[in-house]
Amino acid sequence: MEEKQTEISTLGEFGLIEHLTNGIELKNASSIKGVGDDCAVMCYKDNQVLVSTDLLLEGVHFDLTYVPLKHLGYKSAVVNFSDLYAMNAVPRQITVSLGISKRFTVEHMEALYSGIRLACDIYGVDLVGGDTTTSRSGLVISITCIGEAPKDKIVYRSGARATDLICVSGDLGAAYMGLQLLEREKVASAGQKDFIPSFHGKEYLVERQLKPEARKDIIEALAKADILPTAMMDISDGLSSELLHICKASGTGCRIYEDRIPIDYQTAIMAEELNMNLVTAAMNGGEDYELLFTVPLHCHDKIQSIPGVKLIGHITEQSLGYAMITRDGTEMQIKAQGWNPLK
Repeated sequence: MEEKQTEISTLGEFGLIEHLTNGIELKNASSIKGVGDDCAVMCYKDNQVLVSTDLLLEGVHFDLTYVPLKHLGYKSAVVNFSDLYAMNAVPRQITVSLGISKRFTVEHMEALYSGIRLACDIYGVDLVGGDTTTSRSGLVISITCIGEAPKDKIVYRSGARATDLICVSGDLGAAYMGLQLLEREKVASAGQKDFIPSFHGKEYLVERQLKPEARKDIIEALAKADILPTAMMDISDGLSSELLHICKASGTGCRIYEDRIPIDYQTAIMAEELNMNLVTAAMNGGEDYELLFTVPLHCHDKIQSIPGVKLIGHITEQSLGYAMITRDGTEMQIKAQGWNPLK
């Protein structure tokens, strides 16, 4: 049975927005007015307001050959939430703007929005507005996320100090390996009508690429342990790039240790299959959306007790530069070789 395909022009811009946002109920007290007027209205009272925006372009940031629209919607929202958590803030609202080419139908947009709305439900965020327009170059997604935090709890990139401990959540390199796997299967499928991709034993890698999660749990665990990081970022462009961002913003150097970088077993197996350097993938891959943060030395024991957090090194004086100590004790200079969207 052929699936229903409804041309977007039959609804028009406002009809489409109304159709996609129908039934949204506001969850946060700071959301006074959501979709349905000229502006959203929000009130944050005593906290400071944080805003982050991401722009995603088809063919640059995602490939619809292997990215389901529902997953794309979910990921688009979650990566914005991750930016707020990286400042030790709580995401409260998002606006979603879309550029849509003529090959997309109402049903396509329903799938995309179902992922966005699922992410909002899971993370307790309100969808309060947005815009749609015609695109001549595929699908364009722009999401703005608004959140809040007490002034004294906001964590910037610039607060790291010599002797601080460097920590990461989760494991690294899996999303990049998931992308390599998806790209490999895309090439293998060329010209084959009933191609079935082979992901057996590597499901974790595919999930890390298609459906990442923001580390709200780590932010909550740090607060519960009464730990306020001195600097923090989320790992979207690769550990090497993010670490250098923190060091340069803080005016420090760093030492991290190769054997402490957390890597999942499936990531290691995939790197071997593709004859890729495992540590290079973990350092430069990006899209893990894990948290990289620094804490004062006296927090050592507290940090060790938080599940899912790994201590990988320490901050040094700036004059010592940026280095990774390899397994054989060699010092290697860290260079920013992560994802660069302008290259």
